[in-house]
Amino acid sequence: MDKDMGTTTFTKKTLGLETVEPAVTPPPPNSETGFTKKPKLGGGKSRKREIPEGLWTKCPKCANLVFDKELDENLKVCPKCQYHFPISARERIHSLVETCSFEEMDAQMISVDILQFRGVASYKDKLEAYQRSTNLKDAVITGIGKIAEFRVALGVMDFSFLGGSMGSVVGEKLTRLIEAGTEKGLPVIIISTSGGARMYEGMFSLMQMAKTCAALAYHGRAKLPYISVLTHPTTAGVMASYASIGDLILAEPGAMIGFAGPRVIKDTTQAELPPGFQTAEFLLEHGLIDDIVARKDLKTRLECYLDFMTVDRRKLVAIGA
Repeated sequence: MDKDMGTTTFTKKTLGLETVEPAVTPPPPNSETGFTKKPKLGGGKSRKREIPEGLWTKCPKCANLVFDKELDENLKVCPKCQYHFPISARERIHSLVETCSFEEMDAQMISVDILQFRGVASYKDKLEAYQRSTNLKDAVITGIGKIAEFRVALGVMDFSFLGGSMGSVVGEKLTRLIEAGTEKGLPVIIISTSGGARMYEGMFSLMQMAKTCAALAYHGRAKLPYISVLTHPTTAGVMASYASIGDLILAEPGAMIGFAGPRVIKDTTQAELPPGFQTAEFLLEHGLIDDIVARKDLKTRLECYLDFMTVDRRKLVAIGA
């Protein structure tokens, strides 16, 4: 090897042959290095089919997919496990009353931001947003309609409007409904679903508890029936007032019913709650409600109950008393 050699090479003997391996020099930092992409195999369209939205709904109880058309025809009840999905107030009214017999009351009554409530969003903004998204003025629809041959004063709450909370408008509409039923000699049916009083209206919302109960007391003095139907969920101020004082109290299967939530009660009492606490089945067993009725059977059962509860009044009307 030459002492003055400026470049060093390494030799490798392979089967008696000498080959020279040059040193690998990295590319300069500013040079553009291109990498060849591997071709995709089977460049055709994917075989996976995309299911369009709005055709199937997954049941949260049994995890089965239910065809939306079948779900609608079954009144939003899972045909496999009988889980009761939420249903809007108008859908419920249409499932109960005779065609074109429902006359809505106080349809244009809307809430007012009397306290000028301010939070993440103002109460006024929330009302406007929910009115647009639900196409409702507030959380209850009231009116006079017919269930079979019986004219009734019917009020139905809708949980999709601010959690079915009871503000001044909900209380006023229900009170007017009850008073109309008393004046016309009609049974009152209220179908409840609510998270309780509406916090945005403070004391004004709590006043509705006493107002609705007072109207029902006058209704009872006239010996007219009041049927309360509890659906999932019915809690807090609504459950502590008109929802729990019916002459007959019915509930849908699996409905959560109570005043405070289970976690609040557990933390307050420092006691383990029994299995199924605050479900319709638990409350039926302990005597708070009178019966559990599936949604598809509700109309038939209401006809039967109305026939029984109004028989004496109909006899008096028949003899002209």
